[in-house]
Formats: sequence, C-alpha cells, structure tokens
Amino acid sequence: MNYISTRGAWHDDPQPFRAILLEGLAPDGGLAVPQRYPRFTAAELAALRGASYPDLAVAVLSRYITDMPIVDLRRIVSSTYTAATFGSEEITPLSTLEPGVHLLHVSNGPTLAFKDIALQLLGSLFEHALRDEHRVLNILGATSGDTGSSAEYAMRGKRNIAVFMLSPHGRMSAFQQAQMYSLDDPNIHNLAVDGTFDDCQDIVKALSADTQFKCAHSLGAVNSINWARIAAQVVYYFKGYFAATTRDGQPVSFAVPSGNFGNVLAGHVAKAMGLPIAQLIVATNENDVLDEFFRGGRYRPRGAAETHATSSPSMDISKASNFERYMFDIVDRDPARLRELWRDLERGGGFDVAGTPLWERVGESGFASGRSTHADRLATIRDVHARCGALIDPHTADGIKVGRELRQPDVPLVCIETALPAKFSATIREAVGFEPPRPSAYADLESRPQRCTVVAADPSAVAAIVAKYALASVGAAPQRERA
Repeated sequence: MNYISTRGAWHDDPQPFRAILLEGLAPDGGLAVPQRYPRFTAAELAALRGASYPDLAVAVLSRYITDMPIVDLRRIVSSTYTAATFGSEEITPLSTLEPGVHLLHVSNGPTLAFKDIALQLLGSLFEHALRDEHRVLNILGATSGDTGSSAEYAMRGKRNIAVFMLSPHGRMSAFQQAQMYSLDDPNIHNLAVDGTFDDCQDIVKALSADTQFKCAHSLGAVNSINWARIAAQVVYYFKGYFAATTRDGQPVSFAVPSGNFGNVLAGHVAKAMGLPIAQLIVATNENDVLDEFFRGGRYRPRGAAETHATSSPSMDISKASNFERYMFDIVDRDPARLRELWRDLERGGGFDVAGTPLWERVGESGFASGRSTHADRLATIRDVHARCGALIDPHTADGIKVGRELRQPDVPLVCIETALPAKFSATIREAVGFEPPRPSAYADLESRPQRCTVVAADPSAVAAIVAKYALASVGAAPQRERA
C-alpha cells in the first residue's frame, strides 16, 4: 500500500507508509491518503469475529502498513494494546445503555480520552522508524484539549523525539490543562496560544507547509492530519461492530462527537473497507459547521469571533482538518476538483455543493448530523445516569443526544465515547450534583506545578521557539523551556 496527497502530490511517485508516517502534511499542503481502501470480503470479516483487539489491529493495520515486517507490527501492536495500559483485555469494551443503544468505551487509556488508542501506537511506530533511520523528530501539534495530553503521554521520554504542543490559552478544562502543563519531561514543550484551537491548527499547518522550515527542523505531526492516527482508530469500529452484533452482515450505526472530523472519518474508512455501517451520525456542539454542511451542503468555517467556548471544549473547532480527506472521496479522488473547492474556501470563506452531483454523493455516503447545546448536554448526562446508571462526559453526551434522535429503527446504535467524565468535573457537577470519580493517579492533578509558555497567535513566534529548542541530531539531549 502506497500513499498520495489529496491535492495531487505523489500521484506519480506514491509514498510508502514509513515516509508519510514521519511527514505530516504533503509538500503541496494536502493530506496523505492511501491509494485505495483495502476491502475485506464477507468471509474475511466473518473470520475476524471473536478476534482479540491486538489481532483485529494487526488485521486492519497490516493492510495499510506494508513496508514493515509483520513480526515487527505484531510486536508493536501487542506491546501497545495491553490490559495494563487500557484497563482490560477488551481494550475498548462495549456496554448497553438501553435496548439497541450501546456505548463503546475507548477512553480507558493513560489520559482518559479516546486519543490514547491511536497515540500510544503512534509513539511506538515513531520510535521504531526513527531508530531504523537514525533520525530525530520534532513533533508540532495543536490540541483543543485531549490530543495534546494523549500525545505528550505517548511521547514523553521517547528517544530522539521532542514535542511542541499548541493549545488555546484559557479554553480547556482545568483537568485537561493540568494534564498537559504539569508534565516536566525535557522533551515536552507546551505553548499556550492567545487564540482559539483553529488559530493553533492554522499555525501548525503554516509551519508544516513551509518546506524549508520543516526540513531544517525535522518536523512531524501527531494531529489527525497524520494518517496513522486514522488507521489506528479504524480498528475500534471493527471491535464495536462485532461487539454490538450477533450475526454477520448485520448493519450497525455509529454516533460520533465531532470536532476535527478524524474520529468519524475513521468510521467512513471502516465502511469503505467493508464494515456494514448503516449510518455515521455526526454530533456537533454549538460550533456546528459540520452539521450545517451535512444538513444543507454549505461548508463555512467560522473565525475566532464566531467560535464559541462551550462545555464540550474539545469540539470547539471551526475548521475540521480531516474534512479534506472526506471531500477527496466525494470528488471521486480528483485532486484538481479538490483544489478548486479549497481555493473557494480560501478566497470566499466556504463552498456550497447543494444541488450538485457532489451533494448526491454526500447523501450516498451514509452521513447524518445533528447539534447539541449546553442544556442538551446537562439533560443527557442526567438522563443517562438516572436511567442507565452510567456517568458520561459532555462530549459523549452530545453524541448520545444526537444519536438517539437520528438512529434508524431496528439498527443497533454504537455511541463512541470521547473521554471519561473526570476530565470535565464542573459540567458533571452542574448536571448531577456530585464530583465524577477519577483514577487515584490524578487525585491531586490540578494542584501540581504547571509550566507553559504563552505565545501570540503568530506562526513566527512559534517558529522562533521551535527553532531554539528543537532536537537537531540523534542522541541530542532535549532542553526544557522555562516560562
């Protein structure tokens, strides 16, 4: 399996997995995608029923990672997906909330968020590739709350890796902020950007698209612009499907809280690989750019002034990076047509495909969408706790609320959990009147010393810090910036 860019690079020279693993954005600013989605036959899917999570992961990932010996992939997968790291041999267990409605628990990793599923694997893949190639990697990432801590916990102490993580200053929960800023590992650098997550993401894209800067400082990415993260997340759609069904070929729908579109894109990929998915239900919060698109065909990202700070902060995103990969499929993988849409986006602030053949393709792709507000989140958290005895975080509440509204009769619905409620205690207290439980390792988290550097929402300001503290050679000792 080789890879091309959504905007046309590499079409005449498709790249192997190892190359795109360490690259982040393609040279033309596009995103790496596989040349095709490998499809499982009905018989191959049936044979996977009952497989362990590591075995499922190898079956899926080996279709995308074909330039690594299978014995190495099995070793990395087996050492990543363990009960010690994720709390049980199931890795992503399924529970039933009510008849026909299930919750896939994907947040039992080290930072209590679904991002751990992919980033724990990514850390090991990075370390393996860098060791073989005698290289260093300076990871530049942006987070709205959960990617940052998951990436930092996965990369802390890794040889020949430094992390520069941008987060929106003052826009994360106290738990999310403390999880990141309390780390004191010398290879971890937290930069609090005076702006929104979209500002952070724009800076990452600007520096990653600067070929000279990227090469000079060996930049890589852990955001969901990295294809390996999407591939890793595809696995738990297979796991959720088999756990929620009793017979082969039975359709299932998934409800997915969505901000940057990476999680639900993994479901789109799983469907393309042959998984019988009836609906992919996108749940947004008050930042409803994606809901606006799927309801009417208009994609219109908002600026910082129009991006709301909400009680599901990890979804306070207006520019969904992985939407480009989805639209690449909608335009039948035509990079020229994709570039045309993105030119409209850059010049006019959006594009509208309503009434065009592209809108018909969107309808055929199986997506539905809905919106959830703060009041909806509180009501859903209360209802799920009262009727089902389960405590859920506000993002998961968005997914359950919208999923319940849009699910098809007689089709099992699997809601993808986003994080554990301990990360959002203020909202949980408001909803149910008590503090959510938290693992003992995080008992005093918010009281620990925190370190970060506040920086302007300006690529040059971030570039100066990266240039000063980036690893330059194999074996170089990382320096810790002190703010």
